[in-house]
Amino acid sequence: MLENLLSLILCIRFLVCVLQEKLKRATVGPLPGVTQDIAGFKIAHQPSIYVLDTPGVLVPNIPDIDTGLKLALTGAVKDSVVGEDRLAQYLLAMLNTRHVPLRWKGLNNESCEESSNFCLEDLTVKGPNDSPTEKNKKIKETKQILHQKEDHVLEVQKALFRTFSAFKGDLENEDDLEDLIESQFDVLQKTFRIPLNSGEVGRNKVSKKLLQLFRIGKLGHYILDSLPKGAS
Repeated sequence: MLENLLSLILCIRFLVCVLQEKLKRATVGPLPGVTQDIAGFKIAHQPSIYVLDTPGVLVPNIPDIDTGLKLALTGAVKDSVVGEDRLAQYLLAMLNTRHVPLRWKGLNNESCEESSNFCLEDLTVKGPNDSPTEKNKKIKETKQILHQKEDHVLEVQKALFRTFSAFKGDLENEDDLEDLIESQFDVLQKTFRIPLNSGEVGRNKVSKKLLQLFRIGKLGHYILDSLPKGAS
């Protein structure tokens, strides 16, 4: 009886300590510069365990163009450094050479919804000095953007599947692959309801929308590096 009472008292004291301690959460963002200092976060009591959040480190020198494009595609490098149009072409080349569009045959809304498990706060680009009000505003804006994109996801996947299925060229031939990508840009411009006579501005809009869909996981999740043969 006494042991149970002591155990109950210890549990209550533990809960009080947890509630009294200010809850902290690391701020995250896709671009460098969000984390500027080393911060500790307590994740356990008795014994006390802390984890450290430190500024991210990027390699000082990018060895080749392919590595730079992969980093930019993930958002580790600003799009303006490479160019959104070039990044979108690289993304489509990656999807096509891996025959990804063939996976989107016969898609339905349910399969699309199942792929949308993400945290809005983690997807929101937040500045290191944003106030709570500014952060909430940006999260709401991100939510609105994601709802708009949900309507386009299936249309985009079906459009890429149709163009890939109709392709009769050789994916290993650079000219043929470039022709396929250009045809996909044209179809995506219609899919995103961007005027066909909008020129370079319209093409940039297509690139931006396609990259956003990829980065929030709507087009699937991929390892960009080539794995050795036999690797699983």
